[in-house]
Amino acid sequence: MDKKFFDYIIHGGDYNPDQWINTPEIWDEDMRLMNLANVNSATVGIFAWSMLEPEEGVYNFEWLDEILDKLHANGKDVILATPSGARPAWLAQKYPEVLRVNENGIRNEYGVRHNHCLTSPVYREKVRKINTLLAERYKNHPAVKMWHISNEYCGECHCELCQEAFRDWLKVHYESLDELNEKWWNGFWSHKMTDWSQINSPKDRGENHVVAMKLAWRRFVSDSHISFYENEIAPLREITPDIPITTNFMRMYDGIDYQDFAKHLDLISWDNYPAWDKGENADEALEAAFVHDTFRSMKDGQPFFLMESTPSIVNWHDVNKIPKPMRQAQSSIQAVAHGADSVQYFQWRKSRGGHEKFHGAVVDHCGHENTRVFREVSKLGADLQKLGGAVGKGYNGKVAIVYDWQNKWAVDVFCGYNNTKRNYLAECLKWYRPFYERGIAVDIIPMDGDFAKYDLVIAPFLYMLKDGTIDRIEGYVRNGGKFVGTYLMGIVDKDDLCYLGGFPAGKLKDVFGLEVEEPDSLPEGMTNTVSCNGKNYTVVDICDILHTTSAQTLGSYKADFYKDTPAVTVNSYGKGKAYYAAFANGGDFMTDFIRDIIADLDLGAPAFEIPDGVSVRKRGDLTFILNFADEERTVTLDKEYTNLITDEKITEITLPTCGYAVVE
Repeated sequence: MDKKFFDYIIHGGDYNPDQWINTPEIWDEDMRLMNLANVNSATVGIFAWSMLEPEEGVYNFEWLDEILDKLHANGKDVILATPSGARPAWLAQKYPEVLRVNENGIRNEYGVRHNHCLTSPVYREKVRKINTLLAERYKNHPAVKMWHISNEYCGECHCELCQEAFRDWLKVHYESLDELNEKWWNGFWSHKMTDWSQINSPKDRGENHVVAMKLAWRRFVSDSHISFYENEIAPLREITPDIPITTNFMRMYDGIDYQDFAKHLDLISWDNYPAWDKGENADEALEAAFVHDTFRSMKDGQPFFLMESTPSIVNWHDVNKIPKPMRQAQSSIQAVAHGADSVQYFQWRKSRGGHEKFHGAVVDHCGHENTRVFREVSKLGADLQKLGGAVGKGYNGKVAIVYDWQNKWAVDVFCGYNNTKRNYLAECLKWYRPFYERGIAVDIIPMDGDFAKYDLVIAPFLYMLKDGTIDRIEGYVRNGGKFVGTYLMGIVDKDDLCYLGGFPAGKLKDVFGLEVEEPDSLPEGMTNTVSCNGKNYTVVDICDILHTTSAQTLGSYKADFYKDTPAVTVNSYGKGKAYYAAFANGGDFMTDFIRDIIADLDLGAPAFEIPDGVSVRKRGDLTFILNFADEERTVTLDKEYTNLITDEKITEITLPTCGYAVVE
């Protein structure tokens, strides 16, 4: 769980000196400013391919040599990037097959980023070549401490190479065409395939209603990214085996199964861009915390890297509002509280031109240190130097929420019930909130994660079940675990085939002691009510009508033809208990329900009261307290602590909005 890649919290970010190659005096000024900003690291070379290889086979590494030497002389670590995220124009011109084909069959022209075919042998070979040269040249450079692979992998290609690769992938995952036809239920609508060549990627102008095909395509695209990544890193593993490797994930991006991809990384890193100060900051903080915990959980609680954030604004929101003073610092400290061993920015110096010239940076177009943003970054860097006790400290919670990438795909694409109100992430956040507000750590795991480590596992909207999931849930509960399931649980298998014999699938009916008769969908504005433990809760969007076999009813519906039927149940099974919440709710039910379930569990909650809008998280021996409310909050502690930021002894602390404290 604990894993230390550096002896201190990395503070720095994307540095693009190749943009300033014609004004090298700026390079020296950057060194001076980095020292003032308490920056100790720089990520270099992410989009530098055209500078490194301006013509095919013609290389220019001298500028990079100089930059790495300057950074090292100034005491900065370097995270060296591979440049595959944006290929040079000459490569696309000479080898047009490297460009993606969209789902309409039209090959893209050269432009933007990640406009490359993941399957193309030419592109894979060119990437390996440039990566090999980078590894050979800098394998012994004292500044280079980590590899940053490409940048924000994403997208898909529908070219003939990818069509053939998809068919080959299907042949591996299905024993025969007959099995595929059965698993995809291709007898419906006369879709039975008689030759593998008849299968193409799903698209609007072709087949787009076979859900099993859509799921297979998403799995193929995800596997293609992982295969492309493995091709990228092969020379790095061979030439620089002791330098760790990562790539930057994006916030809950669902085009790649990150939980699967994570197995191939030495550490997880991701890019965090919350929409601060546009309204509900406490809710924004809640979702950011959930995402931090999701990525922390991917390597068994191991620390992760915050690879990108903005020190001020972004340029891609509809309206790019400036965050309040110290909001960026608070957001960074939140990341550290949830397991980050780095705080990094995009980017160090604002570009003079191009698409992101108005995206926030540490050094603005003015080019000097006399700005609010620069001062705040410098102060944060000084604060991070005081938090060495957190470095390398991973942790696991005693509670897990199941958020599974492939279940997200299945939830998104099936047609039925309520097609307008179906948000898997939002549902998981509702169940996460009661723990977050109590300062209780939660792991976010896939359905094939290790349930046995947890006192409580909650699986909201677990519509699709991978192979073995039923047995794992059954075994967990039988051996003493507490498991919470919700509406539309266990409806289809991994190929989107409905389970026969009633829902939830198979022996889950015994585990939960109930059977779902039919789900009901509620149009916008229509609600029902559930009464549970003397309180009433509003039912929205969807609910299951069920009958119990061995479960105890904790709450019942109060209206419609299913009035007085069970809506909340608990079933004793083996040594454990299985709970079922049969309805969607705005969140107040989850808060009360979780409070009752965890009343007799020791889940590591802080021993002091947490005011509304304040977040508390313990990491190692450090306790992080952050105020996301729109006004100041006072926190009364349970004993005397040392405030590591101010070096004061405290038993109470008042934090302004955007304020934070780290106590020990």
